[in-house]
Amino acid sequence: MKKFPRILEIFFVFALLALTALPAVAEERLRMSTTTSTENSGLLAVLLPPFEKKFGCKVDVVAVGTGKALKLGEAGDVDIVFVHARTLEDKFVANGSGVNRRDVMYNDFVLLGPRDDPAGAGKSNSAPDAFRAIAAKGIAFISRGDESGTHQKEKEIWASAGIVPRGAWYVEAGQGMGEVIMMATQKRGYALSDRGTYIAFRKKTDLVVLRQGDRNLWNPYGIVAVHPKKHAHVKYDLAMKLVDFVTGAEGRSLIAGFKVDGEPLFFVHGKGVGH
Repeated sequence: MKKFPRILEIFFVFALLALTALPAVAEERLRMSTTTSTENSGLLAVLLPPFEKKFGCKVDVVAVGTGKALKLGEAGDVDIVFVHARTLEDKFVANGSGVNRRDVMYNDFVLLGPRDDPAGAGKSNSAPDAFRAIAAKGIAFISRGDESGTHQKEKEIWASAGIVPRGAWYVEAGQGMGEVIMMATQKRGYALSDRGTYIAFRKKTDLVVLRQGDRNLWNPYGIVAVHPKKHAHVKYDLAMKLVDFVTGAEGRSLIAGFKVDGEPLFFVHGKGVGH
């Protein structure tokens, strides 16, 4: 009988250890598909942690091309998409896959190439003219080839140039923007890039901007919640909190303040008005 209190003491010690060993309550998770440029540029590492802390959640990011990002939304495999191909985004909303699309930010596309510019693309009067020069000389052009927003823009420019690119000089990488920049660097070739990723990779490449400023090189980004009427399991309420955060005062301030080597990578829209 004298040992009973000791047994109780041991029991309580083990009970306490068991309680402290229990896993913490799982935090809510939000699945977001996005373009590689938001990931490669480093923007998400600045933009998402304050949101996660504010709402006690974790955002699981799938960084792929815009086309694939939207397909993940159409399948209900993510709760929200953050991409840059307005025509595809509008189709995503029109077919009932997305709801409450809002403008977030913009930058622009730039044509990159070797400083010695063997195709003379930098002397052109427009992006289509630059593409014609590259095709005429058969100098390596590295395409995303992944139905991303950048790839969509590239295809628009080829169409404007009246060219269907094919041949050994035209390489469809099927890779993200950062990988394409490095491939073009290695091959001493050309590539179309969003300015943000180029700035983020500028210290890793000796490619330079040869064509920029064309009106058709503008690059807007939008964020869209996956429609709960199509996929009842999606976390629509939390997705809309992210939409509101990204397009609200705090998100806009984080985006506007995000710089690499003192240079802004993205510019915010007026008030994040939905379309």
